[in-house]
Formats: sequence, structure tokens, C-alpha cells
Amino acid sequence: MNKLCCLFLSSLSFFSTMVFSWQHRKPYQPGYLEGPSQLVNLAYHMGPVLSTPTNLYTIWYGRWNPTQEAIIKDFLLSLSSPSPSPSVSDWWRTVRLYTDQTGSNITGTFVLAGEHRDADYSHGTTLSRLAIQSVIKSAVAAYPQPLPLDAYNGLYLVLTSPDVEVEDFCREVCGFHYFTFPAIVGVTVPYAWVGHSGSQCPGMCAYPFASPGYLGGAASNASGRSMEVFAAPNGDVGADGMVSVIGHELAEMSSNPLINAWFAGGDPTAPTEIADLCIGVYGTGGGGGYVGSVYKSSEGEAYNLNGVKGRRFLVQWIWNPVRNTCFGPNAVN
Repeated sequence: MNKLCCLFLSSLSFFSTMVFSWQHRKPYQPGYLEGPSQLVNLAYHMGPVLSTPTNLYTIWYGRWNPTQEAIIKDFLLSLSSPSPSPSVSDWWRTVRLYTDQTGSNITGTFVLAGEHRDADYSHGTTLSRLAIQSVIKSAVAAYPQPLPLDAYNGLYLVLTSPDVEVEDFCREVCGFHYFTFPAIVGVTVPYAWVGHSGSQCPGMCAYPFASPGYLGGAASNASGRSMEVFAAPNGDVGADGMVSVIGHELAEMSSNPLINAWFAGGDPTAPTEIADLCIGVYGTGGGGGYVGSVYKSSEGEAYNLNGVKGRRFLVQWIWNPVRNTCFGPNAVN
């Protein structure tokens, strides 16, 4: 049995007193810094992590084109597949440094086990956060080809198309993760939602592929460095922006699936998780509105990771608990 399920019962008392909250990737805000810090009180709170091979189930909600889907699926495939260094799987090694109370590391094996297309907007084009769980319920109950309800090794990823509005999207969140409620879905499993921001708020949720609107064009951060806007490495600002948010949420779901494992701060209703600590940092020197040292193609496309099929991605760094700093495989020594 998956350790996530084994430890779930011991966590019930924690959840019964916990104020309902959602763990999320915030829209871009300058100010996060790359560099060692003794001030980060990241701690382990004894809950489970995803330490066994994990089945990813993707729900494509709304109308998606094949090009957008291919970008995202190739990123997910890259998590467990070899690619030229620095690779997506190299990036995931930082996430794998986190362990549970038995000393087991987070898994490095993800299987794209199934996908479901909800092109008819079964719950409308305006969704509340809680409605995301109903979208999952519809997918696992769909006829004639439902997604499996994988209570032991499943992780569900709900992706909404550019025309779908989600509660707090583009204002407070670009994506979030949580766990399903048995009263809605039937079991407790980790899940995440991420929205395509290409037409709604690219400057908030797809930076640095679009300029934050509040800057009114080219600008410099407090250190005088230009807040440069780059071309998207796969040609789709919204989908390329989603890749980094998906990576963010996957890292936090794996290290804090039931909101009682790895996070900073004493309040589990408002934790700072391992990707929150590095928002906006993509390379050495990053922070405060500067993405850091990244690669650029001759066409100006920015990337810091290589993936399968020759893909390139730009994905934010993750807090490394050994180095005590944000870190990625494209770091400059």
C-alpha cells in the first residue's frame, strides 16, 4: 500500500482542526531572491510525501489544440526520461532530496497513466476552486471511458483552457494544489489545477514571456537590471508559462500532498512551500524581478532545461534543503 494512504488515517485529527485553505502558486511578484539563507524556517511536519512511483492523470478541461497539449505532455514525460543536461529530470533531483519520516525520498518515477478531455465544459466556463474537484469526479465517472480512481498511486492534474475562468485566477493564483474530499470524489487523492493564462493574464502567470501589466512596458528592478521579456521556447506564451506553474505545483504536491509535510511557517493554513520560496528565480543571480542567468536561442527564446523530443523549457528553481538556497541544474558555478 502507498505510504500516502498508510499515513492518511494518522493525519485525520490534523485535518479536523485545520482551517480550509488552498496551497497555490502566486502570480509573478518581484522580490524573491536566489542565495543561501539562514532565515528560511522550512521544516518537516511528519506527514507523507509521494515516495512511490506515481501515476499522473491529466484532465484537459475546455478546448485545447494539439500543439498546446504536446508542449505540456512532453514536459510531464521529461520528468522521468533522460534528456541532454541540464534536463527536466535533473531539475527534479532537487525535489527528490526531500524525505518522509521513514527516510524515503520523493519518487523520481512518473507515468502518464491516463487523460480525459472535457471539451463540452461539463461544469461551465466559470469555475470555483471547489468545482475543480467536481471536474475530477466527472472524469472518473465519465462514460464510456472514465479515468481510473487511483487511490493508492494517483495524482490528478486539471488543466483549464484559455477561455475558462477560475476563482481567483490571475488575481491571487496561477495554479493550486490540494487533496480531494471523499464526499465529492469518493477518495482522498492529491490534485492540482493550472490555468492557461495566454489571453487572460500572461504578464501575471506567464512572466517572463509577457510583461507584467503594472510595469507599463520595459522596466528595471531595484538593482537596476532590466526585467526582460523573452520569447517562449515552444512558441506558446500561455502553454510555456503553464509548464513552470505545473512544475511548481508538482514539486509541492510531492513534498506536501496532505498539507502536513514540508513547508515553512508555523501556520499550516498559510504555509510557504518548497517552490514558493523560489518564485521568479530561473537561474544564478535571479530574484527581485531578474530571472537569473538562463540560455537563449538565436531567436531570443529563453530556457533553462532540456526535455524529450528536443524540447526546451523555462522552469523556476526549487528550494534545495542541502544547499539551503534556490537551486537548479543550470546553476553557474
